[in-house]
Amino acid sequence: MLSILIPVYNYNICPLVATLHRQVLECEIPFEIICLDDGSQKFLSENQEISKLKNTGYSILEKNIGRSAIRNLLAQKAIYDNLLFLDADTIPVHENFISNYISQINDSKKIVYGGIRYQDIQPSGDEVLRWIYGTKREALTVSDRNKSPYISFLTLNFLIKKSIFSEVNFNESIPNLRHEDTLFSFELMQNQIAIVHFENPVYHLGLEHSQTFLRKSEEAVVALKNLTDSNLISTEYVKLSHYFQILKKYYLQPLVAFCFRITKPLFLKQLLGRKPSLLLFDLYRLGYYCTLKTK
Repeated sequence: MLSILIPVYNYNICPLVATLHRQVLECEIPFEIICLDDGSQKFLSENQEISKLKNTGYSILEKNIGRSAIRNLLAQKAIYDNLLFLDADTIPVHENFISNYISQINDSKKIVYGGIRYQDIQPSGDEVLRWIYGTKREALTVSDRNKSPYISFLTLNFLIKKSIFSEVNFNESIPNLRHEDTLFSFELMQNQIAIVHFENPVYHLGLEHSQTFLRKSEEAVVALKNLTDSNLISTEYVKLSHYFQILKKYYLQPLVAFCFRITKPLFLKQLLGRKPSLLLFDLYRLGYYCTLKTK
């Protein structure tokens, strides 16, 4: 009935799998838990322990194939039609997490997204930028998510039928930078497949250091540029590319790019400090976007 699919990369998944396994056993349904390790170098021996659990498997790929390909491969290996995708660095908030998802299974052509939360206590030190961004931009209520149901969807916690996944899956031809989830949700919208938002969140535990998060954010800007330049998504779909189009319309992108290069050290000092501003983070990404477009 239910295939729980977890892509793994350099993360200890034992607590997550133990929690899911206990909950799904309590539901008394046919199930499997498939964990595919995408060429990790860490936690290999620890994660091998989960294979001792009933209907649970852990396999290690010889080389890293990327976030899109690993999810597609997990879906191919699944034997049941109901696929529950979870990221390795998550943990369910509620004790009835699995049963909540089971209650959403029916014949409707849809996917179901349970949402994300972050720990209430702000971390000290280097992880604060990622935590602030996550709590303000990702950990949205159901009502807020429903205002923009496709763009507010994240791929770390969702249920989809295998038959639907065969229609819309993850594009493996794009660079393994970021925004594969953005393209996935855009294609869901284009194919008129509904995203149902409900309250069944997971905690996101894998907070990066601020410098790492900024580097990944720059990679995401490059990925967004690739998607829009390739006409894989509309420039209006993501706010960042939308605002760039406004600057471009009024011939302002060279000026913004010039100003960004001069002020970048000041941006970095603020964003890597103890009280980073999301407004400055947005301006940083927009300025970086403009430098890419004017090369």
